[in-house]
Amino acid sequence: MEKLTKQEEEVMLHVWKLGSCTTKEILQQLDEPRPPYTTIASVMNNLKRKGYLNAEQHGLTYHFSPRIAQSEYKSDFMRSFVSNYFKNSFREMVSFFAKEEDLSPEDLKEIINEIESGND
Repeated sequence: MEKLTKQEEEVMLHVWKLGSCTTKEILQQLDEPRPPYTTIASVMNNLKRKGYLNAEQHGLTYHFSPRIAQSEYKSDFMRSFVSNYFKNSFREMVSFFAKEEDLSPEDLKEIINEIESGND
């Protein structure tokens, strides 16, 4: 899976939320000041080229839909993140965040319970 730029990732978050959408609909979702339409159209084409989007033409308008599920992207992103920053150790990552965020033992127990029950 090819890595996304920050702007591509922001657009994909909106595509995942909307399901099927046009470039104009994505542009309307973005905060002010919005980038030019042509910038978002270029980002959408890059996402299509990278295999993240399907595009279907209806008249003069393209409708885009996710080709990669958000959960698949999230999983790949986290594996890469853990590999690059925590020596491929999820244990080291959890330990780091537990210390940095000052998680209480109760917080950690809740997290363990969520993992064991399979909740996201």
